[in-house]
Amino acid sequence: MAYQEHQEPQEQQHRPLPRQLPLARALRLALGLTAAAGALAQPAWAQSEVAEKIQRIEITGSAIKRLETETALPVQVITRADIDKAGVTTAAELMARLAANVGGLSDGASINVGGDQRGFNSANLRGIGTSSTLVLLNGRRMANFASPGDDSGVDLNNIPAAALQRVEVLLDGASSLYGTDAIGGVINFITRKDFQGVELNASAMNTREGGAGKRTASVSAGHGNIDSDGYNVFAVLDVQNTERLSTSQRKFVGELQVPQRLGHLLSSYTGPANIRLTSAQRDYLQENNFLLNGKPITNRMINLSIPGCAAPANLYLPAGTGGVDACTYDYMGDTELYPKSEKQNLLSRGVFKLGADHQLYAEVALSRARTWYVGSAARVNASIDYRKVPGLANSGLINVDDDDPEQLELRIRLNEAGRRTSELTSSSSRVVVGLNGVLGGWDYDVGLNHSVSTISDKDTHGYLLYDKLKEGIADGRINPFGPSGPAGVALLDSIQVNDDVRHARGTMDALDFKASRALLAMGGGDLALALGGELRRERTDFTPSALLMSNNINNDDAPEGGRATSDSRRVAGVFGELLLPFSKQWQAQLSSRYDHYQVVGGAFSPKLGLTYTPSNTLLLRASAGKGFRAPSMSDLFRPTVYSQTATLPDPVKCAAEGNNYADCADNWATRRYSNVELKPEHSRQLSLGAVFEPSKLWSASLDYWNIKRSDLISEIGDDVILGNLAKYGSLVHRDEDGAIDYIELRKENRGAQLASGLDLALDLHGLRSAWGTFGARLNGTYVLQSKLQTNPGDAYISNLNAFVTDGVVQRWRHSISLDWDQGPLSLSLLNSYSSGYTDQNSAINIDDGSVVAPNKVKAYSLWDLTGSYAVSKQFKLRAGVQNLFDTSPPYSNQAYHFLSGYDPSYTDPRGRRYYLAASYAFK
Repeated sequence: MAYQEHQEPQEQQHRPLPRQLPLARALRLALGLTAAAGALAQPAWAQSEVAEKIQRIEITGSAIKRLETETALPVQVITRADIDKAGVTTAAELMARLAANVGGLSDGASINVGGDQRGFNSANLRGIGTSSTLVLLNGRRMANFASPGDDSGVDLNNIPAAALQRVEVLLDGASSLYGTDAIGGVINFITRKDFQGVELNASAMNTREGGAGKRTASVSAGHGNIDSDGYNVFAVLDVQNTERLSTSQRKFVGELQVPQRLGHLLSSYTGPANIRLTSAQRDYLQENNFLLNGKPITNRMINLSIPGCAAPANLYLPAGTGGVDACTYDYMGDTELYPKSEKQNLLSRGVFKLGADHQLYAEVALSRARTWYVGSAARVNASIDYRKVPGLANSGLINVDDDDPEQLELRIRLNEAGRRTSELTSSSSRVVVGLNGVLGGWDYDVGLNHSVSTISDKDTHGYLLYDKLKEGIADGRINPFGPSGPAGVALLDSIQVNDDVRHARGTMDALDFKASRALLAMGGGDLALALGGELRRERTDFTPSALLMSNNINNDDAPEGGRATSDSRRVAGVFGELLLPFSKQWQAQLSSRYDHYQVVGGAFSPKLGLTYTPSNTLLLRASAGKGFRAPSMSDLFRPTVYSQTATLPDPVKCAAEGNNYADCADNWATRRYSNVELKPEHSRQLSLGAVFEPSKLWSASLDYWNIKRSDLISEIGDDVILGNLAKYGSLVHRDEDGAIDYIELRKENRGAQLASGLDLALDLHGLRSAWGTFGARLNGTYVLQSKLQTNPGDAYISNLNAFVTDGVVQRWRHSISLDWDQGPLSLSLLNSYSSGYTDQNSAINIDDGSVVAPNKVKAYSLWDLTGSYAVSKQFKLRAGVQNLFDTSPPYSNQAYHFLSGYDPSYTDPRGRRYYLAASYAFK
């Protein structure tokens, strides 16, 4: 999908929104209507004859309405037509196709068990963090996703996609106007403002191999003409349902050969259960010539069923985690790739004219997204008397181990309990009431904003009461080595957990205002001033259930020191902006903002932008500014989270074991802490660019951008800690025997981040011929550097074209659109592309101590074909094929995400899919 680089006028009555306003025309307007622009200083501007002909527009990145479409800051515009052509129905799908969006959170990456912030779909401009990308709805904030975690930002599930008129993406830091979380850029979702009539839309999508089908329906209704009736009221209701997609439904999962390539990433919890012997038990069995599969055992992990195991999910895989004497569980054959979901969005807006110069408006946005995340079957740690295990009952193990002489440790995959399923409900409500107009020559807008995000994370199936589960295994009702009898099945049914284990609520109340006017004439037009401010109160409430805090849910541990929390803070900000048209060629934009966060403190964020127009076909632009990002509520107050590392070596243990990774590498426990003492991050941004439009048929732009963040709010990576114990050894907590108990991961202000690159946009449009009208667009981002410094003085680590810790920033990403239309028929061919990169290449097989084979992840390119036919002015049909060539996600050995064999953060497992959409308008 490709996007327009030009800003468009807002929707007007009785005429379609134009594809773009060419640069040359905008410049002629800006440079040739100085006298008309001087009327900005008059209160009657809104009633003047000039205003009826020329509409001033407000562009994301400026608070001053103006005539020209190109500013000192680069803004990409995604139109309603672009959204329809791509066949996307959610804001998250739309942002996934944006070249500058790298590493945003997605449903695919949320597939896990016990994961953090499940259900959060986010944007991440420049790959510098979700928390540094500001998402707006009609120019105002929404409450952030309420669940505590590493990322803060707006859940894209809460954006009413069917109501969107366009999306403006500011690819430059704008903390000077919008606040501290706009370091990476701003995404402004803009809905319809004055819709009239009734419009019905419906679509259906199916995949070639089945699963992940989607059904959508929306109805839009509006009444009233602001000019003639003095009011307009409209509402849009959007409903979507998406089916789940299991690994068994995708051929490419088997073709990834995860067991053969990545057996060490699979699980040692199997059904029938693996037995984890103590060293003394293993040595005793070896000394007494115990044979398994006709051979003496060599490892502490054994399974009496080898080599049979219980295919297809349980495998005899000597190179897997189970090793040569046990079974290995392939969870990639027993999980889901894409979740089932239900989404409902309602947006309603009313505008009422108050005299000639003022309007009262109100906006209500309600949304609910329910998503069911399904992982593999429950895994259980339990013990059993060895005399109840056939094959070991007469082995004499009672005389072997003094600590617990009769017990065997089991690692069980409890298929009878079903797959672990969580129901995540993300709800939001947003009410805005405001007044705008012209008063005393000032163009003003003031509004009250009440926004709420509510998250309910519910364990619904596959999670069991642990105490009852252990009892059932110990007394034999639940059979860890095969099917259980009726009593065992009844017990499993009775101890299934169905509990809202985590409930979070985030509330934002804000009063904001802005006003602008022309002050005096300059060589290139009028000097214009904008002033504004905001008072905001943020509150977060987190309530773990009593059952969760009892630490009695198998596979869902209670947080350390967990308790219900309620935290709030006040934020105040003021800003000013000056537009200085020195001459017909030179123009400057000066802006500055001061924000103050309760407890954290405050800072100024200044910015300077310049444009130079040497001719009607060329515009040069530059900007430089500073910003800061206050720590989020989660950064400050998040409850402690238990998790674990990827498989990493412990240098202390490795030194004692002759550097044999089979004995000194493991998935070490971690505890992740917030920090109430955090200070803000600081940033500086720089951009240089040019826009070239030699004719009305085509244009091009190229922008260089450079961002540096310091005092970075981050944890030290677990791999970095273990790789430099001389510096970070105090963060590794060990037991009395020197073994790692847990690794402390604590938020601190440390280190820096550098990112720079080039944005390229090419646009060919309106090329008429006897065979129809043609067009083509490309938007691409070429990243020059992306690297992180863990601590001051440490070396920078680059994740550019290399998967490091939790992800990768690809060198080149682009979207392309090739368009043709003739009369009522139109066709579009779209391509989205991400370049290949060096894989993580660090996962360790603790069975034999080997490291994964190095891999280069292939480039990922998807093609979509869509067509539409206007049956009449009211009735339109659209059909398309997404992923035209049925391209599968490329193989990856990454060990960060729950899903193995590919990277789910930017790839799509659905394969080729077909959709049909219809719309009918009554106007």
